[in-house]
Order: sequence, then C-alpha cells, then structure tokens
Amino acid sequence: MKAIIEQAELLVKILDFTRVGILVTDPDLPDNEIIYVSEGFTSMTGYSVEETLNNNCRFLQGEETDPDAVRLLRQAIENHQSITIELLNYKKNGETFWNELTIDPVYLEEEDKHYFVGVQKDITDQKRALESFKKSQEQIRSLSAPVVPLMSGVAILPLIGQIDGPRFTEMFRNVTSEVVTKQIDTLLLDLSGLQTFDDQVVDGIYQLRDVLALIGTELLVCGMRPDLAMKSIELDRSGLGTIKTASSVKKVLSELYFHSKGD
Repeated sequence: MKAIIEQAELLVKILDFTRVGILVTDPDLPDNEIIYVSEGFTSMTGYSVEETLNNNCRFLQGEETDPDAVRLLRQAIENHQSITIELLNYKKNGETFWNELTIDPVYLEEEDKHYFVGVQKDITDQKRALESFKKSQEQIRSLSAPVVPLMSGVAILPLIGQIDGPRFTEMFRNVTSEVVTKQIDTLLLDLSGLQTFDDQVVDGIYQLRDVLALIGTELLVCGMRPDLAMKSIELDRSGLGTIKTASSVKKVLSELYFHSKGD
C-alpha cells in the first residue's frame, strides 16, 4: 500500500509540473463535478484549486464560446467518447483564451465506474499566428491583383510576371468583388507587364469578361505584346479576338477622357 501511495503522490507531482491543465471529473456526481485539478490548470485560468473543485467545467465558457462546439462536447461525454476540440474559454479575470481540450473516458475496473480526464492546452498564440498568416496571405493575394481606380467608373488591373491557372482563379474572385464595391463601369486589363501565361489564363480572361458583362462592367484588354498575342493564337484562342483590345492604357485613357468631355 505504501508503494501505491508513493506512486500516486509521484504521479500528482508530475501532473502538477506539466504546463497543460488537467482535470478529472466524476460523472456519477451531480453535474459531472471536478474531483481533481492540476496546478497547470490554475496557472492557465487564474482559478484556484478550491474555486475549481466540485464545479462543472462549463464555468470557463462565456458569451463568445461557440455553442456548436459545446454541443459536440456534451454529446461526446454523454456517449462516453473521446473528443478533441478547440474552445474559446474565459479566465477568471475575464480574458479570453483558446483552449485545445481533449477529453477521454477512463474506466477503473476495480471500482467498476467511469471517470473523465480532460487535458487543456492554451493555444491562443498559435491561433493568433495562424490568423496573422491568413491575413498576410489575403494581403498578398490582394496585392497580386490590385484593381486601381483611374477616373470615375474606370479602373485598371495590371498583371505582372508569370500568371498560371490557379493564380488567375484566385485573382478572379478578388477582382469581381472589387469591381462591384468600387462601382467600376470599365475595367482595363493591362497585360504589358505579363511575362507568360497558359491556356487556363486565356480561358479565364474570357470568363472574366462574361462575368463582368453580367454586372454591367466592360472589360478592355490593353498592352498585349506581340509574342503573347502569338502565344494566344498557338493556344487556339484566336488572339483574344472577340475581346475589346487596345495597344496601350494611355491610348484608352485619352479616348475615355475626350469622350467624357464630349458628353
């Protein structure tokens, strides 16, 4: 018995030195009460051992906690199933943190009963880093296909470098929303800085023209170099012959300016 007690005490010390939060709950008690809490949990949440014991874990939930995630958690517990889920929880001081919670049912044969062991990990920094990465990716995608207003109702979309099908598809989504937001009547697609493209891009230009036409915006292709024009012919797209083109952006702007003056 002494050896068992010593082993149990050693295990508790090990658990208390871990940086994750560990809880044990007893489903036979009212409201599946907490019967063990590690020091890692108290450090993570700000709640003391005394404040945590004999409570249900829901006291960490708050206004912004996802109810769907809570529902999945409740279902797993009711069915005695393991689950790992990310929850927005609240510390004692009201500060939010992202909690990667893993709950496993544990059956003790000698007691013929189940317990639940919950391991909680604060992943707030990882979530913030991921969110920053996503925002930077959005900014990069936006900068790779900027719709730049030139004059009332007219904007330019300069394509620079190498464009392939996937990049054009991403650009397609950004451009159509920007055209609507900025109320563009004429969009100039400037190809003068384009080094190379594939047949998916040529098809994409046709699709862009058709979609813009549906929202009342005219697409005008400018600055296509002779070698790229020949490339489009090789791709059996007739040199984009069914799309309005102009030799340069400057020429188009001059025509639009004088047209507006004439009106």
